[in-house]
Amino acid sequence: MKHTRPLAFLLCLLFVPALRAGDVKQTYPPPAEVRAAFLKLLDRPRVEMDVKNHSTTVKDGMEMIQESFASEKKANGTVERVPVLLVRPVGVKTRLPAVIVLHGTGGNKESQLAFMKELVNRGIIGVAIDARYHGARSGGAKKAEAYNAAIVRAWKTKPGEKHEYPFYYDTCWDLWRTVDYLLKRDDIDLQRIGMIGFSMGGIQTWLASAADERVKVVVPAIGVQSFRWSLENDKWQGRARSINAAHQAAAKDLGEPEVNQKVCRVLWSKIIPGILDQFDCPSMLRLMAPRALLIPNGEKDANCPIEGARLAFASAEKAYKDAGASDHLRIMVANVGHTVTPEQRQAALAWFEKWLK
Repeated sequence: MKHTRPLAFLLCLLFVPALRAGDVKQTYPPPAEVRAAFLKLLDRPRVEMDVKNHSTTVKDGMEMIQESFASEKKANGTVERVPVLLVRPVGVKTRLPAVIVLHGTGGNKESQLAFMKELVNRGIIGVAIDARYHGARSGGAKKAEAYNAAIVRAWKTKPGEKHEYPFYYDTCWDLWRTVDYLLKRDDIDLQRIGMIGFSMGGIQTWLASAADERVKVVVPAIGVQSFRWSLENDKWQGRARSINAAHQAAAKDLGEPEVNQKVCRVLWSKIIPGILDQFDCPSMLRLMAPRALLIPNGEKDANCPIEGARLAFASAEKAYKDAGASDHLRIMVANVGHTVTPEQRQAALAWFEKWLK
């Protein structure tokens, strides 16, 4: 006897919407487990900081100090040094709060000088570093050329070979070492350290600060998003364009005619492992609570699609509510693209003044 399915069941199947990747709620390991995993991934032998002063100039009542410190000893025996620009009021005799300021892709520490001066006018020391393969660490290359080249080298390493993590992660190690550097200074209040970054620097801010609880006030500007959501919902293009040469090289090696979702997934999984799951922003923002967190984003930002960003917002809101610290979280979404508005900039300065002074 031939069996037939009930008509009602068949009709039901016709009207069940296709399940999209974005419809599945992502779950993550407990925050403490995520923090430990990220620290373990980037752990490497520490070296003596060997702080060197390169110059000190005074202008408009501010000292601008150029220094550098040793961050790590690489496998080839060379020592990685981090250039630092520190701006403080002249004649500092007490310990002041400090904020680490991070530039975006293709930028350098000097590009953040205006923001740092505004911090100093509020009694806060400004500190900026050059990210890996940027500024004084670019070997003379223009904009993001050295950065792209380093990512390509990491991509081309053979499976199982040790490689660098120039795409965001290695700069996180340098940021942790920057906090170590600040703790050695006699003009910094060890309990009042903040961090802000813009674009690439915003991503490095939420990655590094999530794992380093010594950073008490955090502002990841135009960097909050969900890498997983962007990839699964075909909104990866803005992120890929920000380091186009590296994505093009990966596409060629994978035999793909152009950069696509497959290229992004394979490339990201190798050079920023975990960014599509436990180290994605919705997971990492949970680790901030109950510290003061301000999130400036853009509604029309193609680099940080707002739908994915909202997943991160919701994750942060829940974590802060659970911690009884909802007043320590503020989310500012402006009707702009990949830019920080004057209002968001002023809010960031006020946020540091409120929570660090």
